[in-house]
Amino acid sequence: MDIFGIGASELIFIILIAIIVLGPKDMQKAGRTIGRFLNQLMRSDGWKVFQKTSNELRNLPRNLMREANMEMMEAEKDLRRVIDPRPNPSPSSQSRQQPQSNETENIPPVDSGKPTENNSDENA
Repeated sequence: MDIFGIGASELIFIILIAIIVLGPKDMQKAGRTIGRFLNQLMRSDGWKVFQKTSNELRNLPRNLMREANMEMMEAEKDLRRVIDPRPNPSPSSQSRQQPQSNETENIPPVDSGKPTENNSDENA
């Protein structure tokens, strides 16, 4: 439990000090007053701006690293484009454009010396 950066043991200590200083009768009135103040504070526009700014500051290092990484990736792409200006199709589009072929399809047939139907048609 962490409320306004105050842990449970610290909160108990503050309540004990308040009971000693205010007494049990005034403690109820003080609690109600503090509750109203905190409720107004939490609903105020100033608190919302404070929370938003706090979140931005917490996330600032992560956002800066993300932006730097994106800039590095863009610089790498530009450098690769300068070195090799050929368009690089994606691997998925290459597999769609060129069907998989067996190595045996690229090897020409061996002529066994026997006439085939194609050879007999050419001779006729």
